[in-house]
Amino acid sequence: MALLAFAQLIIALDLNIVFVALPEIGSGLGFSDQTLQWVISAYTVFTGGFLLFGGRAADLIGQRRMFIFALWLYAVSSLVGGLATSPEVMVAARAVQGIGGAFLFPATLSLVNRLFAEGPERNRALAIWGGAGASGLTIGAIAGGFLTAAFGWPSVFYVNVLLAGIAIVAAFLVIPKDAKDHERRSFDLAGAITVTGGATLLVFALVQGPEYGWTAPSIMWSAAAALALLVIFAVIETRSSDPLMPLRLFRNKNLVAGMTITFLYMATFGTLPYFLTVLFQNVQGMTALQTGLAFLVPSISIAAGTQIGERLATRSSIRPTLIAGLVIGAAGTLLIVPGAAVEGAYLHIVPGLIVSGIGQGIVWTGMWIAAATGVDHEEQGVASGMASTTLNVGNAIGLAILIAVANAATVGHSGEALKAATIVGMHTAFYLAAAGIGLSLLIVLVPGKPAKNAS
Repeated sequence: MALLAFAQLIIALDLNIVFVALPEIGSGLGFSDQTLQWVISAYTVFTGGFLLFGGRAADLIGQRRMFIFALWLYAVSSLVGGLATSPEVMVAARAVQGIGGAFLFPATLSLVNRLFAEGPERNRALAIWGGAGASGLTIGAIAGGFLTAAFGWPSVFYVNVLLAGIAIVAAFLVIPKDAKDHERRSFDLAGAITVTGGATLLVFALVQGPEYGWTAPSIMWSAAAALALLVIFAVIETRSSDPLMPLRLFRNKNLVAGMTITFLYMATFGTLPYFLTVLFQNVQGMTALQTGLAFLVPSISIAAGTQIGERLATRSSIRPTLIAGLVIGAAGTLLIVPGAAVEGAYLHIVPGLIVSGIGQGIVWTGMWIAAATGVDHEEQGVASGMASTTLNVGNAIGLAILIAVANAATVGHSGEALKAATIVGMHTAFYLAAAGIGLSLLIVLVPGKPAKNAS
């Protein structure tokens, strides 16, 4: 459990550690303002595109094997990123790192679900796993600021090499070997190609749409090609004797509920760090290190919420757990609004950050319990891939919508007026996020959405 939590910490750490070092990476390698975004986008696009493929590969090749292979990808690509001397090498390294993340996340999650029995034992394991992820976000922001200032931007990549290396050695020592392959199972190559291509193009369109413009030819062609490939994938899956994503999994109401909540979770809760970063740095003038420290409160609150979620799920069931988390999270998100101001002090938003963070942690634990409940061991990888794909797509869609709404208020403003307009747009985004959380609550309340008791 310690190793699987450590792996989740590595994934979460990498999300923020590079973000904090982004300006130095841009100036050090000669990125333009238009191309620098690809240091982030390359990772996001390839992670989103390969999650389902990575989940199924964990089922077919072996969860332990894929766990170790993904860590190797992380280590090698991080080393290349740290040694990069041009924008092209950096973007390529980040793309491969994204594929490593797409393999590592479902492999880690499916190992948790396979090695710990459904019920209280698994609930506790998922809470520890989720708490490690919340901690990694904070550690990444703080470590990114410190390492960049002390040793330069390459150090934020080299630290991944060290951490992944430790995890690889530990994996050989403590994770049970994979069961022998079943001869009857085959790899659905056509399904893998179409869903990976379709998902990658879809995430590309969602991530780059706000930057390029939604009517840009590259975005429209990508969206059309993504739709075509995903339709072809659905047809292939209905005819395959051993499909990449068995469609009968959609008869599992817990899994469908988990996927729906993961989508809405990242479309709402998942957008808050972006707007908080804008508030702290662009409006209130915090440094990167100060911003990282400011995220300590919400991260600790989320970690605490994951433990509360485990207790609620074990003592009652999934539905009450999700309801409690969503109500608390929505209230906390609304509580942030009054304190988010140009001249507002950090302490003014702390109550909202604490309440929202606890709600987020409760929902995080509950939705992964739901997604794993009633799924066979040999299909935990693809189930994890399905839920994490909706997580990634939900974040891209939520950010695209809320950023567009928030930025609409800033058009034509500059200087202090721009800061005031940014706050107005940010408040609107927070209100919409709270409304989206309310939509999640309505879905959970629908009878049968997760009905099975996880205790």
